[in-house]
Amino acid sequence: MRPSDRLDYSAISERPPRTLPNGKKVAVWVIVNIEEWSDEEPMPRTVLSPPAGGVPTPDVPNWCWHEYGNRVGFWRLLKVLDQHGIPVALAVNGSAVNSYRAISAAAVERNWEFVGHGYGQKNMQKVADEREDIRRTTEAIRTVTGKAPRGWLGPGLTETWETPDILVEEGYQYVCDWVLDDQPVELRTRTTPITSIPYTQECNDVAMMLIQHHPAREYLQRATDQFDQLADDADDSARVMALVIHPYIMAAPHRLTYVDQALAHIREDERAVFMTGEQILEWHRGTAPR
Repeated sequence: MRPSDRLDYSAISERPPRTLPNGKKVAVWVIVNIEEWSDEEPMPRTVLSPPAGGVPTPDVPNWCWHEYGNRVGFWRLLKVLDQHGIPVALAVNGSAVNSYRAISAAAVERNWEFVGHGYGQKNMQKVADEREDIRRTTEAIRTVTGKAPRGWLGPGLTETWETPDILVEEGYQYVCDWVLDDQPVELRTRTTPITSIPYTQECNDVAMMLIQHHPAREYLQRATDQFDQLADDADDSARVMALVIHPYIMAAPHRLTYVDQALAHIREDERAVFMTGEQILEWHRGTAPR
């Protein structure tokens, strides 16, 4: 099925109003991405280009750059998230669940939601067996949480032509790869629909810091501007906003303060409510027009 075949066009201005609990206007969900990069393959992203070009293996500086996020950055970020006391979703590679057991344990202790994020940090179009990759991810998460994940985020938001179909068949109920709306929408599959919950490319540290090369303060500026605009838009109907954090990027010492400030700005606004992906899914299913 082509992407355009999975949903019909719908103007947000023509939809029935959506209402969040307690009169809130914007459901904000924070997604922390935990990845395991194979040191035997090209790095998914780089901070340093090899001096002689090419794709070196092993790529020590870029592998270490990512690994710092899991060894140090995550724990720095965790202190900030604990201080704000907000619910968090952990989008995690299946392999990373066991490789970084202390991170998994910290997330379980705080009752964070676990979201499937591929078994390894690899383009889903290059995975040898997509269904098996999804199953392995599910089982890795089930092992530490006691339940299967309900949500899926493809590595780099990548999908094959069949990804939504396979996800439904493997028990997933929502997907984050379809960044095309400010409200949850239903995607057709060859069986039953799957819900697309708004994720973000613009309020994503990968885009801001690694692709667009903005200074660290851009995260604060963009997050607060986006929230303020969505909250104004939501006068007529509720909106969903995602904030994405990779520990090797925004939990670097010179950047984390801007995550802290962005969360403080949003928390101070009475129109905001922090939720996880599955909480947004439950709200959507319970209130969506039939």
